[in-house]
Amino acid sequence: MPSATPRYTSARSVAVVRALAGIGDMLCAVPALRSLRAGLPETHVALVGLPWAREMVDRFPRYLDELVPFPGFPGIPEVPPAVEALAPFLAEVQARHFDLALQMHGNGSVTNPFTVLLGASENAGSYLPGAYRPSRAFIPYPDGLHELRRLTSLTRFLGMPDTGEDLEWPVTAEDRAALALSTGDVLGGAYAIVHAGASHGSRRWPAERFARAADRLAAEGLQVVLTGVRGDEPVVSAVASAMRARPLDLVGRTTLGALGALMDAARLVLCNDTGVSHIAAALRVPSVVVFSGSDPARWAPLDRELHLAVQGSTSNIVRAVEHQLGRRDERVA
Repeated sequence: MPSATPRYTSARSVAVVRALAGIGDMLCAVPALRSLRAGLPETHVALVGLPWAREMVDRFPRYLDELVPFPGFPGIPEVPPAVEALAPFLAEVQARHFDLALQMHGNGSVTNPFTVLLGASENAGSYLPGAYRPSRAFIPYPDGLHELRRLTSLTRFLGMPDTGEDLEWPVTAEDRAALALSTGDVLGGAYAIVHAGASHGSRRWPAERFARAADRLAAEGLQVVLTGVRGDEPVVSAVASAMRARPLDLVGRTTLGALGALMDAARLVLCNDTGVSHIAAALRVPSVVVFSGSDPARWAPLDRELHLAVQGSTSNIVRAVEHQLGRRDERVA
């Protein structure tokens, strides 16, 4: 891959386009953002993202300085395009004269035209060979790579330093206070988290199978804690009803920060391929991640010993849980 010219390392303001809906989507970008900050320590970095990502900006102030709310754009499915809002949005962003706009949202088939419309002096990102390539600073979309490595391949091309592949999830005193407020005195002793929800139905392992694996955790003397957002209530209720052991149901009761604090002290996390798996990876909590309708080569945690990515039958998942329970872990050593 050709080397980037020095002009990218002198940018004073950068707009990063990544308007994706998932926590995991944003966490997989953290190593690239860390690399960007290491190469541009004094640069103002604005994330062009969905409104929910303001929490990511607040949680990662070392790497992100601002959220620029994405208004939607024809062909980008995350937000229905608000056509009446697009022209004023573009006028406002173009008036800021960003030095560099980075397209970190997909293969660029639709997001490259949007990125160029931001009006930055320079643009960079990925493109599909044969499709629109705005400039030589767009590299061929590295299909087949892990999402994290796809993004860091771009920052390396731009001349930014390699700062490693570790994910991050800072847990603050406020997060721990929010967790204590959510759980009161009911959480004590060793526990495992079972997160049966997922944003897409195709990624949800059946509730009764989660229940069987959860009972295996309970048989080891672990308190099973069920987590999820309000929309996960039906599936979490089904898991609880199918279990022999009595779990602690915290669905809809934790903020994202409190969930991180909860996970930070967990013995094990069992979940679908969803944002929770990436928080577990960031916190180095042993996990079993069930892949039903997504690609583990692209989305599974990179540490395949600490985090087992599993597909297949209930017995495969239960064996993975047993393997993780049997591994030596500093959390219980």
